[in-house]
Amino acid sequence: MLADMSVRTINGIEELKSLVGEHLGYSPYVAVTQEQVNTFADATGDHQWIHIDVERATAGPFGAPIAHGYLTLSMGPMLSPQIFNVSGISMGVNYGCAKVRFPSPVPVGSNLRLGAKLLEVTDVAGGVQVMMEFTFEVEGSSKPSCVAEVIFRYYI
Repeated sequence: MLADMSVRTINGIEELKSLVGEHLGYSPYVAVTQEQVNTFADATGDHQWIHIDVERATAGPFGAPIAHGYLTLSMGPMLSPQIFNVSGISMGVNYGCAKVRFPSPVPVGSNLRLGAKLLEVTDVAGGVQVMMEFTFEVEGSSKPSCVAEVIFRYYI
């Protein structure tokens, strides 16, 4: 990824701790393509017609094919570095999710962005455990598409 002046650099664990409760910003919008959806379907074995059968999905309940919920969630590692990065750590790992919801669909062809809010930072051996609220939003939609409490571990 090229350097982007809008990416927020968080300088170490102490600054990270000072930001608890703060919304860290939004990623740029990215297009969700049928190719991405089809590739995800192949990777996961989830070939439900609402995702991959364009003709049938257009006549279906959403009026278009929609992205898998887990495809939406899996875009977090691509979109979150476009919002923030943490310096002064040796490594960060995805530790899991505490809660995930999919309140509204992501139609293929729509634009999606991620918003990130820092919920908590807890000391663990060798670093900290961080819980963030990731909110995925479709451009022009009044409801989020995915809201997830994601957990990371950052090691010093």
